Amino acid sequence: MSSVARRYPALADRPDKADRRDAILRAAIDTFAETGFFGAQVADVARAAGVAAGTVYLYFRGKDDLLISIFEKTMKEAIEAGRSSVAAKTDPVDRLREIARLHLGRMGHDRALAVVFQIELRQSTKFMERFSATYLREYLGIIRDVIADGQARGVFRKRFNPTLAAKLFFGALDEMATNWVLSRRKYSLVAEADDIVDLFVGGVGERV
Repeated sequence: MSSVARRYPALADRPDKADRRDAILRAAIDTFAETGFFGAQVADVARAAGVAAGTVYLYFRGKDDLLISIFEKTMKEAIEAGRSSVAAKTDPVDRLREIARLHLGRMGHDRALAVVFQIELRQSTKFMERFSATYLREYLGIIRDVIADGQARGVFRKRFNPTLAAKLFFGALDEMATNWVLSRRKYSLVAEADDIVDLFVGGVGERV
């Protein structure tokens, strides 16, 4: 039996439909992380959630829909948290630190989610092209606005394109998360956030 099987309370004990849907998604995350998306079946997710396969189809159209829903839920949460963290700070560098800590913390505190998000989702070019553009554009927009604000305040050099700078910043966070997933060493991913921001600011910061 898979190590993720029967890990969750019976969904019949969850009266709220949203709770049941989230429980199935959680089972899908753990199943995809353990067996790989292409190697997993809806029946495996159902078994992990402790329900019949037909119950999964009450909430999702199939395995692809589960993966899409994991991506959408994760990105919506990241965007909401990113906007809240930016609103709570005024200094552009502090805002970047909060974004970096949230980004790496989300992956670092949930290894199964990190495996699915950093590895399994990336194996389908069609999926990334079709479903990632809108959410990633919005997420990058948060970072871009912080950088543009920093340029307007004289914190960051104005000669840099803020959209390009945002992609570089996101790319650094994304690469660190992937390296953490693939590494055999055990270390705190979120602890890398400040160094990434310091290196980034050292490159785009206004020279004094």
